[in-house]
Amino acid sequence: MNIKRLIPNTITCCNLVCGSIAIYLATQGAFIWAFLLILGGAFFDFFDGMSARLLKAPSPIGVELDSLADVITFGLAPSMLLFCYLKPLLGWWAGIALLMAAFSALRLAKFNVDERQHDSFIGLATPANAIFWGGICYLPYAVLAFDEIGWGLIALSLISCYLLNAEIPFFSFKSFGKQRLIIILFLIGCVILIAYCVIKAITTKHIEFGFFAGTICIVWYVILNLLLAIIRKS
Repeated sequence: MNIKRLIPNTITCCNLVCGSIAIYLATQGAFIWAFLLILGGAFFDFFDGMSARLLKAPSPIGVELDSLADVITFGLAPSMLLFCYLKPLLGWWAGIALLMAAFSALRLAKFNVDERQHDSFIGLATPANAIFWGGICYLPYAVLAFDEIGWGLIALSLISCYLLNAEIPFFSFKSFGKQRLIIILFLIGCVILIAYCVIKAITTKHIEFGFFAGTICIVWYVILNLLLAIIRKS
């Protein structure tokens, strides 16, 4: 038995377990813990590929297992999180949010066969989409005082479905050598946004502002990539 090959797959399975528990917690209304487990899944997702490269132990099974785990943690988990969050407001119409799970699976299937996505992405990455929704679903229901806002989130979930599979380039940290300035600009923006949210959380004593930082950073990421796409076409 090759122990080296087991290490990356074990890390990937930790990602899958995080996603599975997050789904259960979402159904129990424990949105903050569900979001934290999605973040935990993102942590393991980052290190499984890195460990496979460092240990020189990539495998076809590892690639497939990674995608399966990502469907659970970054596809189904955030979709269930949004569904459970909106169901008290919209009833079963909140089930529209579950479309994100299907489009996330499609996104991951395309990633596996698309040769263009070795060091960048075509379409929004599923972990980024999951982090975006995790932050939103921690906002208190007082923010959703009107049904229109709930329907606005449903509309936003459909936009997410589009962005996941859109033919729009999104930079990855793997492309740091090629897109160093853009990534540095993104990180500077993230530091500023996170600092603002943390300060806001401390001064107002509303911890939800701190968790909302991830959502704002993903919005900044999307805006930056859309601007780059427009510049490339002009």
